[in-house]
Amino acid sequence: MPELHKTILIAANAAISAGDHEGFLAFCDENIEWSTVGGETLHGKDAVRSWMKKEYSQPPEFNLQELIADGELLAALGEIVVQDEAGQRALHAYCDVWRFRDGKMVELRAFVIKK
Repeated sequence: MPELHKTILIAANAAISAGDHEGFLAFCDENIEWSTVGGETLHGKDAVRSWMKKEYSQPPEFNLQELIADGELLAALGEIVVQDEAGQRALHAYCDVWRFRDGKMVELRAFVIKK
Protein backbone atom coordinates (compact mmCIF):
# COMPACT_ATOMS: atom_id res chain seq x y z
CA MET A 1 0.00 0.00 0.00
CA PRO A 2 2.76 2.56 0.73
CA GLU A 3 3.87 2.48 -2.92
CA LEU A 4 0.29 3.12 -4.06
CA HIS A 5 0.08 6.10 -1.70
CA LYS A 6 3.29 7.51 -3.17
CA THR A 7 1.92 7.11 -6.70
CA ILE A 8 -1.35 8.81 -5.73
CA LEU A 9 0.40 11.79 -4.12
CA ILE A 10 2.75 12.30 -7.07
CA ALA A 11 -0.24 12.30 -9.46
CA ALA A 12 -2.21 14.63 -7.17
CA ASN A 13 0.69 17.09 -6.96
CA ALA A 14 1.08 16.98 -10.74
CA ALA A 15 -2.58 17.95 -11.07
CA ILE A 16 -2.08 20.94 -8.75
CA SER A 17 1.02 22.05 -10.66
CA ALA A 18 -1.01 21.88 -13.88
CA GLY A 19 -3.70 24.10 -12.33
CA ASP A 20 -6.15 21.18 -12.27
CA HIS A 21 -7.75 21.57 -8.84
CA GLU A 22 -10.55 19.13 -9.65
CA GLY A 23 -7.98 16.58 -10.77
CA PHE A 24 -6.29 16.94 -7.39
CA LEU A 25 -9.59 16.75 -5.50
CA ALA A 26 -10.44 13.48 -7.27
CA PHE A 27 -7.73 11.88 -5.11
CA CYS A 28 -9.29 13.25 -1.88
CA ASP A 29 -12.02 11.85 0.33
CA GLU A 30 -15.19 13.97 0.38
CA ASN A 31 -14.57 14.72 4.08
CA ILE A 32 -10.86 15.51 3.86
CA GLU A 33 -9.39 17.41 6.80
CA TRP A 34 -6.62 19.80 5.65
CA SER A 35 -4.62 21.47 8.43
CA THR A 36 -1.76 23.90 8.12
CA VAL A 37 0.16 23.79 11.39
CA GLY A 38 -0.01 27.26 12.91
CA GLY A 39 -2.81 28.17 10.49
CA GLU A 40 -6.30 27.13 9.55
CA THR A 41 -8.00 23.76 9.24
CA LEU A 42 -10.26 23.07 6.29
CA HIS A 43 -13.05 20.49 6.43
CA GLY A 44 -14.26 18.83 3.24
CA LYS A 45 -13.59 19.11 -0.47
CA ASP A 46 -15.61 22.32 -0.88
CA ALA A 47 -13.46 24.12 1.69
CA VAL A 48 -10.24 22.85 0.06
CA ARG A 49 -11.58 23.81 -3.38
CA SER A 50 -12.28 27.39 -2.20
CA TRP A 51 -8.87 27.65 -0.54
CA MET A 52 -7.07 26.38 -3.63
CA LYS A 53 -8.94 28.81 -5.88
CA LYS A 54 -7.58 31.69 -3.78
CA GLU A 55 -4.14 30.42 -2.72
CA TYR A 56 -3.22 28.54 -5.89
CA SER A 57 -4.56 31.05 -8.45
CA GLN A 58 -1.12 30.61 -10.00
CA PRO A 59 -0.19 26.90 -9.89
CA PRO A 60 2.53 26.09 -7.38
CA GLU A 61 5.79 24.41 -8.33
CA PHE A 62 6.85 21.40 -6.27
CA ASN A 63 10.36 20.13 -5.75
CA LEU A 64 9.64 16.85 -4.00
CA GLN A 65 12.77 15.62 -2.29
CA GLU A 66 11.64 12.65 -0.18
CA LEU A 67 8.61 10.43 0.36
CA ILE A 68 8.43 8.32 3.51
CA ALA A 69 5.54 5.89 3.82
CA ASP A 70 4.35 3.67 6.66
CA GLY A 71 0.93 2.06 6.64
CA GLU A 72 -1.75 4.69 6.04
CA LEU A 73 0.69 7.61 6.51
CA LEU A 74 2.89 9.28 3.91
CA ALA A 75 5.30 12.16 4.60
CA ALA A 76 6.38 14.33 1.69
CA LEU A 77 9.36 16.65 2.15
CA GLY A 78 10.47 19.28 -0.29
CA GLU A 79 10.15 22.84 -1.49
CA ILE A 80 7.20 24.63 -3.02
CA VAL A 81 7.11 27.92 -4.92
CA VAL A 82 3.84 29.83 -4.64
CA GLN A 83 2.68 33.32 -5.47
CA ASP A 84 2.65 35.53 -2.37
CA GLU A 85 0.25 38.38 -1.50
CA ALA A 86 2.32 40.83 -3.55
CA GLY A 87 2.18 38.57 -6.61
CA GLN A 88 5.83 37.55 -6.25
CA ARG A 89 7.15 34.00 -6.35
CA ALA A 90 7.96 32.80 -2.83
CA LEU A 91 9.99 29.71 -1.93
CA HIS A 92 8.88 27.60 1.04
CA ALA A 93 10.15 24.41 2.64
CA TYR A 94 7.40 21.93 3.48
CA CYS A 95 6.65 18.65 5.13
CA ASP A 96 3.19 17.30 4.39
CA VAL A 97 1.92 14.35 6.38
CA TRP A 98 -0.94 12.64 4.57
CA ARG A 99 -3.29 9.96 5.87
CA PHE A 100 -4.89 7.60 3.35
CA ARG A 101 -7.97 5.44 3.60
CA ASP A 102 -9.33 3.20 0.85
CA GLY A 103 -7.03 4.77 -1.74
CA LYS A 104 -8.08 8.36 -0.95
CA MET A 105 -6.31 11.16 0.89
CA VAL A 106 -8.36 11.81 4.05
CA GLU A 107 -6.11 14.06 6.12
CA LEU A 108 -3.27 16.52 5.63
CA ARG A 109 -1.07 18.09 8.27
CA ALA A 110 1.10 20.64 6.44
CA PHE A 111 4.21 22.18 7.95
CA VAL A 112 5.25 25.10 5.73
CA ILE A 113 8.05 27.64 6.33
CA LYS A 114 9.04 30.51 4.04
CA LYS A 115 12.72 30.31 3.05
